[in-house]
Amino acid sequence: MSRLHGRGDVRFFDRIAALYDLVMPSADADALRRGLAFARRPVECVLDVAGGTGRATRALARNGPEPVVVDFSRGMLSRARADGHDTVHADAGTLPFCDDSVDAVIVVDALHHMPDPDGAIREAARVVSPGGVVVVQEFGPDTLRGRGLVLAERAIGFDSQFWTPDELCAVFENAGLTARLVSSGFEYVVAGRVESAEASQG
Repeated sequence: MSRLHGRGDVRFFDRIAALYDLVMPSADADALRRGLAFARRPVECVLDVAGGTGRATRALARNGPEPVVVDFSRGMLSRARADGHDTVHADAGTLPFCDDSVDAVIVVDALHHMPDPDGAIREAARVVSPGGVVVVQEFGPDTLRGRGLVLAERAIGFDSQFWTPDELCAVFENAGLTARLVSSGFEYVVAGRVESAEASQG
């Protein structure tokens, strides 16, 4: 598939980084926290993958641990650093973290931009310790607003891929995660728990 704006649409986000927070609403911290609550371990170390300017990080940090913002767009990361967030420049498909090294990964409104979303979910699961969770907020393409968003992103030149909640749960299960739909609607949240080897065999 062609990428008019580069891998992960990164060139577009580099260009609009200064305006991003002016046009995007705050992240739904309550839904994200419900997703994090699906963990069976304390959630202290969190990565906000494809976290951009730190929109989700800001929402979660008001009442809990502050995630580390990971993004491939240097422009977006510059904004996150200016806001005082810890940042790491990295591709979601090759995270520079050891296996089982964090308690949770969140991906908010970004998975649909990734060129290999299945690989990104597997990579998130790799770095999360057993009992931890991968939490993804996405847009439902089967909703009225979602259908409009799909058309708008195509018009902009994005090569986005969208999933219904059931389809995204299947992506999680294929990555070896125990999936749960946390919230539904235009912006829905799916959580996937990383099980221990013993639990997976049981």
